[in-house]
Amino acid sequence: MEYGFWLPIFGGWLRNVEDEQMPATFDYAKQVAQTAEQIGFSTTLIAELNLNDIKGLEAPSLEAWTTAAAIAATTERLEIMTAVRPGFHNPATTAKMAANIDQLSNGRFTLNVVSAWWEEEARQYNGIFTAHDERYARTEEFVTIMKGLWADASPYSFDGNYYTLEKTQLYPKPVQRPGIKLYAGGESEAGKQTIVNHCDAYVMHGGTVEEVSVKIEDMKARRQATGQPPLESFGLAAYIICRDTEEEAVQEWQRITDVKEDGAGYVGYDDFVSKSQLEQQVKRNDYSVSNRGLRPDLIGTREQIAERILAFEQVGVSLLLLQFSPQLEEMERFARDVMPLVEEKRKVGQTK
Repeated sequence: MEYGFWLPIFGGWLRNVEDEQMPATFDYAKQVAQTAEQIGFSTTLIAELNLNDIKGLEAPSLEAWTTAAAIAATTERLEIMTAVRPGFHNPATTAKMAANIDQLSNGRFTLNVVSAWWEEEARQYNGIFTAHDERYARTEEFVTIMKGLWADASPYSFDGNYYTLEKTQLYPKPVQRPGIKLYAGGESEAGKQTIVNHCDAYVMHGGTVEEVSVKIEDMKARRQATGQPPLESFGLAAYIICRDTEEEAVQEWQRITDVKEDGAGYVGYDDFVSKSQLEQQVKRNDYSVSNRGLRPDLIGTREQIAERILAFEQVGVSLLLLQFSPQLEEMERFARDVMPLVEEKRKVGQTK
């Protein structure tokens, strides 16, 4: 198991807690990233939203790509997985920017390909927002162009339904060959097929061990049917509540899920549940934390959390993309108390 974390660019992850003592500033994000790579985290995921769907439309948030370049320049080992949404980008320019950040980071830049779900954000920022399956058709062309430009053959031309390129040159190429690693998540039929056809790894919103196991086996079978090599990794979003006792952990869970029905962080809720094709129903309680982070139930004592992490590992999860609040303090607690215990328990299990 590798441990990643969501970079705190929205001022927190809790929709029912106004101030989490983690400001949406680059100084704080940099401090978190630099600390994380020192204490054992491998990856940071930088979400891409131009509006803040956690703290409200008028709350500050950092822009993903400029933040990624700055994090690349101020860290040494961290994989920087940055979201990209085709409806807000030109594929050739995006391929160029990604190759540049990959050079800047010496091969540490990866992409999380996301088909947009928030219609209000697209309206405010002039993004392209279409019917669900059409978004994935656009994504397929977008990804094909990026991979074509990163490849050794140049110049590159493309004539599709959404994009046209004629003899486009891209230099320098990315450090990673034949191109930058592509993660993607999706639960619809169109989304899953796009991922197995074009991407390298699958990332999931939070789910139970049973739910995640079914998804992983399904994606493995779909990938095998394409004749391509297996997907490189399976990632899972989760929110951590680690306390000395189970009672303390439950109290914290109750505090953060005290739903404020008219809270500013619920401004995107209706779009998320109505304009995404989700396999599990998302209730307002689940939505209290970003990305269904409570559903994996990594909540309790260090012993309980370590056991659940190993259960996810056994069904094929290889990367946890974790959220914490407040970020620095809880990341450090997790690295100190939980990470070593997972290793100890794994070794005990292997010797039985």
